[in-house]
Amino acid sequence: MGQSNCGLWPDVKRELRDRVRRVLAEIDPVSMAAKSARATELLVETNEFRRAEVIMVFLSLQNELDTTGVVLRSWQDHKRVLAPRVSWEQRRMMPTEIRSLTSDLVETSMGLREPVSGTPIPIAIIDMVIVPGLAFDNQGNRLGRGRGFYDRFLAHPEFKGVTCGLGFEEQYLSEVPVNSLDRPVAMLVTDARVRRFARQRRPAKGRQTL
Repeated sequence: MGQSNCGLWPDVKRELRDRVRRVLAEIDPVSMAAKSARATELLVETNEFRRAEVIMVFLSLQNELDTTGVVLRSWQDHKRVLAPRVSWEQRRMMPTEIRSLTSDLVETSMGLREPVSGTPIPIAIIDMVIVPGLAFDNQGNRLGRGRGFYDRFLAHPEFKGVTCGLGFEEQYLSEVPVNSLDRPVAMLVTDARVRRFARQRRPAKGRQTL
C-alpha cells in the first residue's frame, strides 16, 4: 500500500490488526507452543543471534509467540538480556537488563510484563532487538500493536544493531500498510523460515559490554 493512501492508514491498520488477532486466537495452545519452539530453534541458529552479545527481547502477550525459549537460550549462551520498561508519560521504552523471568518482572496495569526496576542500558550497545508485531510483509515492514513505542525506539540514532521480527508464519503477509514513521525490520523469523531483507540488513558486531 503506497503512501498516497495515508488518509486511510488508521482504518486499514485497525482492520488488519483485528483480522490478524482473530487468526492468532484460533491457534490452539499446543500448536502455539510447538510453533514458538520451532521459531526459537530457527532464531538461535542464525549468525545474527550467535554474534549478538546484548539482546533486547519483547515479553510475550497472550496469543503472541512465546519468547521464553529465546531468553533462556540467550542466558545459556552468556548473553545479556534486556527487556523494555515503558514510560507512558514520556511515551518511550527503556531497555533494562533482566536476570530472571520471575523475580525481575512485574505485570503492569496495562497487562504488560516488564522489568521491576533497573538502570536503562545504553541503546548503542544493543546488538539485536527481537521485535513483536501483529504482521510483517515481504519488505520487512511491520504492523505493530498500535502505540508506536518500537518505531520510536528503533529510530534512535544511536541504535546500530539488528532488528529481528519474531512471529508465527500466519503473521507473514505479502504487504502491510506503512507510513513514514514505521520502522521495518532487518530480518523476520517465524516457525517456518528465516527471511532477511537486504535493504535493512545491519550485521551485528561484538561490542564491549558495561
